[in-house]
Amino acid sequence: MARTVLIVFLGLVALFGGTFWGSAWAAEPWVAVLELKGVINPVSARYIDRALTEAEEGGAAAAVILLDTPGGLESSMRDIVQRILNARIPVIVYVYPPGGRAASAGAFITMAAHVAAMAPDTAIGAAHPVGIGTGQADNTVVEKATNDAAAFIRSLAQRRGRNPDWAERAVRESISSNADEALRDRVVDVVAPDLGSLLRQVDGREVQLAVGRVTLRTADARTVNLEMNLVERFFLAITDPNVAYLLLTLAILAIYFELANPGAVLPGVIGGISLLLGLLALGMLPVNLVGLLLLAFAFLLFVAEVWVTSHGVLTVGGLISLVLGSLLLFNPGGPLFAVSLPVILGVTLTMAAMMALTVGAIIRGQRRRPYTGLEALVGQVATARTVLDPTGMVFVNGELWEARSLNGRVEAGEEVKIEGLSGLTLLVSRLKPPEKPAPAEAVPEPTEVRKEEVNA
Repeated sequence: MARTVLIVFLGLVALFGGTFWGSAWAAEPWVAVLELKGVINPVSARYIDRALTEAEEGGAAAAVILLDTPGGLESSMRDIVQRILNARIPVIVYVYPPGGRAASAGAFITMAAHVAAMAPDTAIGAAHPVGIGTGQADNTVVEKATNDAAAFIRSLAQRRGRNPDWAERAVRESISSNADEALRDRVVDVVAPDLGSLLRQVDGREVQLAVGRVTLRTADARTVNLEMNLVERFFLAITDPNVAYLLLTLAILAIYFELANPGAVLPGVIGGISLLLGLLALGMLPVNLVGLLLLAFAFLLFVAEVWVTSHGVLTVGGLISLVLGSLLLFNPGGPLFAVSLPVILGVTLTMAAMMALTVGAIIRGQRRRPYTGLEALVGQVATARTVLDPTGMVFVNGELWEARSLNGRVEAGEEVKIEGLSGLTLLVSRLKPPEKPAPAEAVPEPTEVRKEEVNA
């Protein structure tokens, strides 16, 4: 009985005690910490949206985005800016760590934050659009994109009470500022050496949310890192232009190997998976259709080399198409969305080596004497079983064949070489030319013996 009472008591303590401490833990203020590093792309935008939603639903006092980016896609940048503008909790963008930057798209994201902060030895600016939207070099298109970007960042600066003139110059003139200059010019609100200092400095600030004004209470708040999950990290990795390009070229190589060696299976599976992942990655990047078509054409030329005797001409054309497609695969957007030349060179040399081996094997196979079938008889030596004048029977490989001599009469027992076939008749030639009969020796005429010599 006592044991039962003790078990029930401990269960009640665990139930109500867990509820009490869980409520107390939930009531403790906390700040969500997000890390946005590298090129801004659709995966980055989805991560920010998910993490901010999680922070809002979890009752976070604020969210801090640790930003270090060279820029990225304009469409993804706008998605992140819109999410920050409509956030239900204050969003602090902190350009961090020292040595980091908020360039190009990063400057827009920083301007959209309720509180903009920088660590020492960081930079912000250089927000001129490069290949925004279409990636065309037409002056009218570039001018329209620049004007649109300038108006957008200026409105963000005005909304947050920051320097709109500097923001517009960052787009039109690509100016940049370090942390101290940005603070002096009212580009950012705070310069802090670390996250703890930042949370203490912004404590007590009032910020304007979409739902009204809110006072930040962050000095004693605990920080919770909301990192990318495994799926987001995986998609972030494959959306790197070099990785996406390598997936496509791996698909080309693997599928080519499968077609050249039917039944291998594994190369076909690897090629199919690589192709699907590569196309998925390209769907998130600014792809140039001409470059993609050139890569597809290179693949067709490589496959055609297996079936068409071109002595390497199709391979050379495929390599040229591969290089051009690699260079044109992504719309012009600076080094952020381009395949690096060492990667292109490595892939091209690998494909050239593989195709050289393939073409060499094809040429050797065409020159090699066949070992099976009727063609395998050509070049072999047979023995005439009957007189060939010009037709008769020969014996080869344990079989009797009808044969026709190409160079005259062949006696039974002579060896002949098979030169070719005419239907089921072997065309043969004598191995040794017929021997000419030796000339008859001259018989000396008998000499007369004189009688007198005899008598003597």
